[in-house]
Amino acid sequence: MKGLLTIPVFLLLASYCSCSRLEPWTEDNFDALDSGSFGDREAATTKFNPMDYGAVGNGQTDDSLAFIKAWEHVCAADGRLPTFYIPPGKTFLLGQVQFKGPCKASSVHVRLSGSLIAPHGISWGGNDGLEAWIRFENIDNLIIDGEGKIDGQGQSWWTACAIKKQNGKSKCQKPTAFHIHGCNGLKLSGLTHLNSAKNHISLSGSNNVIISNIRIIAPEESPNTDGIDISTSSNVMIQNSFIGTGDDCIAINSGSSWISITGVTCGPGHGISIGSLGEDGAYQTVEEVNVENCSFRGTDNGVRIKTWRGGRGYARKISFKHINFMNTKNPIVINQFYFDKNSLDLQADIKNYPEIKVSDVTFFDLHGTSANEVAISLNCNEGSGGCSNIFMDGVRITPAVPGMNLHAICSNAHGKVTSATPYVPCLSH
Repeated sequence: MKGLLTIPVFLLLASYCSCSRLEPWTEDNFDALDSGSFGDREAATTKFNPMDYGAVGNGQTDDSLAFIKAWEHVCAADGRLPTFYIPPGKTFLLGQVQFKGPCKASSVHVRLSGSLIAPHGISWGGNDGLEAWIRFENIDNLIIDGEGKIDGQGQSWWTACAIKKQNGKSKCQKPTAFHIHGCNGLKLSGLTHLNSAKNHISLSGSNNVIISNIRIIAPEESPNTDGIDISTSSNVMIQNSFIGTGDDCIAINSGSSWISITGVTCGPGHGISIGSLGEDGAYQTVEEVNVENCSFRGTDNGVRIKTWRGGRGYARKISFKHINFMNTKNPIVINQFYFDKNSLDLQADIKNYPEIKVSDVTFFDLHGTSANEVAISLNCNEGSGGCSNIFMDGVRITPAVPGMNLHAICSNAHGKVTSATPYVPCLSH
């Protein structure tokens, strides 16, 4: 597989796409397009199949160029819903590819019924500074759905990075599998994402997004394989999905607001996290996040807020409701001391560090079992008054193993608890 193409695509098309919201698509919607029962959209829909542009689909031949050619026609199409149709029963090997807009149509549909696979890490020609394997950029009202698979084949990257670490090299950059940037009105559903070298899906600079009914799977020991990372985006909904990886199931990073996560099953992994925020003294913010009706199975963490010492900004107006823990090591965590032990003087006076301000956090109806004795950890920095307006009600966490003495630890956390087991001493009762 030597000589795989690395093909950034810059499609500078003239028309600008609107940001209007669309209803989520289902299998029935797509079938209606084929059957001609979808009203006036049916007549204007055109399919573009990469097989018609020279793709082989045998999982061994690099099909990048065929995908790029097909995309150019999709993005330039006049129809109201041009469809990039990736057929079932085929496996397409792709090098680094970028699908860029804006596109001429007001909405573009990518229907993935086959499989996409990345080359093994050694085939990237030593370019370990890659940002992403597959990237969609500046395409408003983009619909990506289907029953297909996206396989990042991360094992070779994980192994190579482990060897570098053993040889004393601290950095080993790996590509995100699926990066979506500047795609307002995105609908992503139905796909299975496997074994990314790094995080599976990155969403940035995008508003009014719905992600639903997806599966993200990687081994528990795979490093830095976050499920979904969100940054600089607002009005994002993640619904009814399964995520089991070696890192955060979902990480909500700086510049994100009005994020709703419902019906997600997480495990294995590191839970659903706000942050980390404030690395290297950065000013970073997250607000208006709601995580509801989610479950955590055998995860290292459950719901977590993590910030670095020395950072600035805030994490506020965050709620966790109707959450179930099953054998979760650290069910509830606020950690304002998330740092690299090699980069800071641990003996320094923590009062002198600025901090990300954590406030207005609600924990309501959280229940289940903890695999560790510390079921609740609220570890806040006193530098600017600690965490404020923390509210707990209906929290009941019991031992995963009979006889464990569960307890909560807290420092500089202020607020109120109505009902919580184990007892949380730093909140008013």
